[in-house]
Amino acid sequence: MNGIDAFQHLLAEATAWRHHLHENPELEYRLYNTARFLAEKLASFGVDHIETGIAETGIVALIDGKCGNGPTIALRADMDALPILERSEKLWSSKVSGKMHACGHDGHMAMLLGAAKYLATTRRFKGSVALIFQPAEESGEGGQRMVQAGIMDRFSIAKVFGLHNVPGIDVGKFGICPGPIMAALDEFDLIVKGRGGHAAKPHEAIDPVVIAAQIIVGLQTLVSRNTNPMEALVISVTKLNAAQAYNVIPDEVELAGSVRTLVAGLRDFAQGQIVAAARGIARGFGADVEFGYRRSAPVTINHPEETNLAVKAACNLVGPACVDEKTSPRMGSEDFAYMLEARPGAIIFLGNGSTSSLHHPGYDFNDDALPYGIGYWANVVETVLASDV
Repeated sequence: MNGIDAFQHLLAEATAWRHHLHENPELEYRLYNTARFLAEKLASFGVDHIETGIAETGIVALIDGKCGNGPTIALRADMDALPILERSEKLWSSKVSGKMHACGHDGHMAMLLGAAKYLATTRRFKGSVALIFQPAEESGEGGQRMVQAGIMDRFSIAKVFGLHNVPGIDVGKFGICPGPIMAALDEFDLIVKGRGGHAAKPHEAIDPVVIAAQIIVGLQTLVSRNTNPMEALVISVTKLNAAQAYNVIPDEVELAGSVRTLVAGLRDFAQGQIVAAARGIARGFGADVEFGYRRSAPVTINHPEETNLAVKAACNLVGPACVDEKTSPRMGSEDFAYMLEARPGAIIFLGNGSTSSLHHPGYDFNDDALPYGIGYWANVVETVLASDV
């Protein structure tokens, strides 16, 4: 295992890869150019096996160690961008209008490519490492589809590790904790069904706009007054669609939003209470609601043994003072959770420095973080698959 100095020589090359990927973002499963670029680089490194087209555009590449027989562990990077118009003003800004890597998946791919080059050269481990490049993380489905495609059994994966950059954590620092580390994600749709009319005669209508406003406020009491404050629950209404004219009270108003929780049982609570609260408010005004609820990624839960291995790998890279072993869980969601349901493993947070937040049009992955991610991946492999020699 090595400190960070052993990986600085890969910075320039990894930066070039990252900038290319950032300039050419693709969405969801339609990652044809991205997958082609990754596969070509992996082949040039001399990895032992590359399988493409998994869950449409996913990739799994295998590297065998030179230190004897052992298990196979997996390292995972996500590939897809977001439908956001970039405003970072970087020289390598997106060349595709309305699409950008606003969550750092370009950096995640570049770091895993760097680790692949290092590991394919050194091979100082036993067993094998499987490099997973996963599509459609942003839709919350790609991880599940990769698991459903059978990659865990097909490649005999025993453990799986993930990594995600986090703005606000200093470059060169890591954060991790055992147990729940990222929230489950659910989505809901509400249609408030009232009776439309003229904006000048609201008394002749049942105004679904006013009712929708009451519902939005009312849903927050499920968090502030109906949930144990020690059990995190976030309900966010993020969409509102009503009339398109100034002088019309519509028949219907559409609401939509997300639910995030670190406690699995709160998903059932939220699903039941959102519709009950909305329906109660609406019926009090003589209206009603239609309700839809979809469950997406589950709670991301780090396994204790694999968390300890991740901590050891990070500490060997940057020292214990730069590794927070008890970082606070985050309410963002990760479909890496499906891989952690299929196999023991852990995801760690990597500092991205003082950058714009994830999913912001001004965000950009911090290239200074690249050697730290590369080094972490290499140390994970050499920690978990340590040679007996």
